[in-house]
Amino acid sequence: MANLVIVESPAKAKTIQKYLGKDFEVIASMGHVRDLPKSKLGVDIEHGFQPQYTDMKGKEEVIKQLKAHAKKCSRVYLATDPDREGEAISWHIAAMLGLDMQDNNRVEFNEITKSGIEHGMANPHKIDIDLVNAQQARRIVDRIVGYKLSPFLWKKVRRGLSAGRVQSVAVRLVVDRENEIKAFIPQEYWSIDAKFSSASSRKVFSAKLASVDGKRVDKTEISTKDEADAILARLEGAQFTVSKVKKRVTKKHPAAPFITSTLQQDASYRLGFQSKRTMKVAQELYEGVDVDGMGAIGLITYMRTDSLRISDEARNAASEYIKATYGEDYLPSSPRVYKSKKNAQDAHEAIRPSMPSLTPARLKSSLSSDQFKLYKLIWERFIASQMADASLDTVSVDIAADGCIFKASGSTVRFDGFTALYEETKDAKGENKNLPELNEGDILKLRSLDGNQHFTQPPARFTEASLIKTLEENGIGRPSTYAPTITTIISRLYVEREGKSLKPTVLGEVTTELMKEHFQNIVDAAFTAKMESDLDEVEQGKRDWVSALDEFYGDFSKTLAEAEEKMEGKRVKVPDEETDVVCEVCGRNMVIKIGRFGRFLACPGFPECTNTKKIVQETPGNCPKCGGKIILKKSKRGRSFYGCSQYPECDFMTWNVPLEEKCPQCGSTLFQKGGKSGRKVCEKQGCGYDRPMNDGE
Repeated sequence: MANLVIVESPAKAKTIQKYLGKDFEVIASMGHVRDLPKSKLGVDIEHGFQPQYTDMKGKEEVIKQLKAHAKKCSRVYLATDPDREGEAISWHIAAMLGLDMQDNNRVEFNEITKSGIEHGMANPHKIDIDLVNAQQARRIVDRIVGYKLSPFLWKKVRRGLSAGRVQSVAVRLVVDRENEIKAFIPQEYWSIDAKFSSASSRKVFSAKLASVDGKRVDKTEISTKDEADAILARLEGAQFTVSKVKKRVTKKHPAAPFITSTLQQDASYRLGFQSKRTMKVAQELYEGVDVDGMGAIGLITYMRTDSLRISDEARNAASEYIKATYGEDYLPSSPRVYKSKKNAQDAHEAIRPSMPSLTPARLKSSLSSDQFKLYKLIWERFIASQMADASLDTVSVDIAADGCIFKASGSTVRFDGFTALYEETKDAKGENKNLPELNEGDILKLRSLDGNQHFTQPPARFTEASLIKTLEENGIGRPSTYAPTITTIISRLYVEREGKSLKPTVLGEVTTELMKEHFQNIVDAAFTAKMESDLDEVEQGKRDWVSALDEFYGDFSKTLAEAEEKMEGKRVKVPDEETDVVCEVCGRNMVIKIGRFGRFLACPGFPECTNTKKIVQETPGNCPKCGGKIILKKSKRGRSFYGCSQYPECDFMTWNVPLEEKCPQCGSTLFQKGGKSGRKVCEKQGCGYDRPMNDGE
C-alpha cells in the first residue's frame, strides 16, 4: 500500500509527487477543510473559548476524497505549509481523518526541491500543538471582534459594516495620516544655490549655502524672500575660495535577503505589484513551476517569513556563482550573516532562490511575465546579499565667500561590488556624481547664484509598501497578514486607492472616529502589537492560549457594554461625498453612495430624483484611436487597465498608464510601460515613439 502525503494545493502536489515517486500518493486539501461556522459566533466563551468547528461548505467532495485515500494508504503524512496556518490545517485534517495526534506524521518543506523534500520526509514530527493553539487563539480573537463589534457598527453607522482587529488599526493609520495632511500648514523657506567651475576644469558643479557667519543654515532658516535677497546682495562681487577639501573612502553594504514585508515593499517600488499580486506569484514560485529540461520544481523558499537566516548550503552555492561569474574580488572577506529583528519567529529561512545556480535568464522561457519579474528580484537580492561591499571615493568641499560657507559633495565608484548586480536605493539627491579636482585655496568661477523659494510638504499618504513597513515596524500583524489586511480594508470601502496612494473614504473616517471614541484599544497600535506578542508566546509554549483570550475578552466585553450604553438611541451619519458631476435630470451635483456592489453616483434629490450612474475615473490624455477620454477600468480579476470612454464604438485598451505628456513625434498621449524605470511609449498606430522614463529628452 502506498503512503499518502496531503498538501494544500494541486500545484504543490504535482511538484512533490515528482520527487517522491510511485510509493507515495500526493493529494491536495485545497486549503482549510474545517472552520468556525459562518452563521454564528461558533465559540463557547463561557467554557474556555472552545471553538465549534464544522466542515466547510463546498469542501464535501474534497473531504470525501481525503477520507477514501487515507483509508487505503498504509501511512498518512501531513505536509501543509510550514507556518501557524499550515500547522492548523494539518491538525484539522488529522482530527477529521482520526489520526493519532502523537504520531510523527507532520512533515515540513521549506523549499519544494529534491533536497528540501528529502529532508522534510526524513524528519517527521508530531503536530506542534503550540502553533495550532496560537492560530486558534488568533482565529477566535478575530471572530469575537468581528462578530461582537460588527453588529454594533451596523446599528450605529451602517448595516453590512465589519470590524477586524488588525484591519481597524490599519484603517486608523491611513485616517490619522490623512488628518495630518489636512492639518498641515505649509511653511515658506528659501535655499541659496550656486553653480561653480574651477580654473583647471570647465565642469560645472552645484553647491548649497550651509552657514552664515558661523551659524548653520537649516532647511527653514531663511524664511522670506527679503532674507534671501539680503544674502544674495552680500555675496554680490564676492570671491569664492575652496576652504576645505575632505576625501575619504566609504563602504556601501548590500541589503539583506528578502523577508515577506521587504519583498512586498520592493515589488511595489520596483515592479508596481500590489501586495496581493506579489504573494500570489510568490506562492506559485514556491509550490513549483515546470522548468524546461527539469520538470516541476519549487524555485524559491517559503515566502511567509520574518527571518533573515540563510542555510550554509545556499550561502555556499551563492558564493560559487559569484566567484565563477564576477571573480574572487566580489566575495566578502567572511560569509555574510544577517541578524533578524528581535520579535522574528525565525521558523524559516529568508526568501531566496531554492537553487541559486538557476539564473533568471535560464528560467525566463519557463516563467510567466510576473513570475520572471519576481523571481529575478528575489534572485538578484539574494545573490547581492552575499557579495562584497561597494567602495566609493567621496569628496566634500567647503567654499567660502564673505563669511558664508557653501558645501558640495560628490562620489565616484572605486569598486562596484554588489552594485554590479543590485542596488536597493537610488543616488542621494543634491549630490554631484563627481567633482572636478579641487584643492584648498582654489578660487572658483561663479556660474550662477540663486535664491529659490520652497514650501515644506505635508507627510505623504501611505502606499501599500509604506503601510506594510509601518505595520511591521509597529509589530502589527505577521508576514501572512499584511496582504490580506490591505485587500480587506479596500474591498470593504474603508480605504481607496488614488494612484498608488491609499486614502480613507468618508466611511473609513467616520468609523475610525467612532472606534477611537469607544474602542480605543481595538484601534491602538501598541495594544494590537501586545496581542501579537501574546500569540507569539502561545506559539513558543510560554503562555496558555485560553488565559490570553480570557485577558482580552474581559476588557473587550466591558468596553462593548459601555459603548452600547453611551450610544443608546444614537446613530452616526456618514456624510455624502459631493462630486462635480452634474445630474443630467435635475441639475444638482451628484454624491457618492455605497451599495451592495460598491460605490456609485446618486442624485441627492432622492426620492424626487432617482438618477444614478457608475463612477467613471478619467485619466490624463486622450484615446490614440478616436480622441475620446481614457478611463480606468477593472478586469474580472480586479486588475486595472485603461480603455476608451467611447466603448464599444472604440475598442482601444491598454495595460500601460496614460501620462499628461504628449508624444513629440505625433502629439498623441504618451503611456508609461513598466514601473518608474520603465519606458514612455506612444500607442498611436504607426508612430513607434519609445524612450526610457528617465530620459532627459
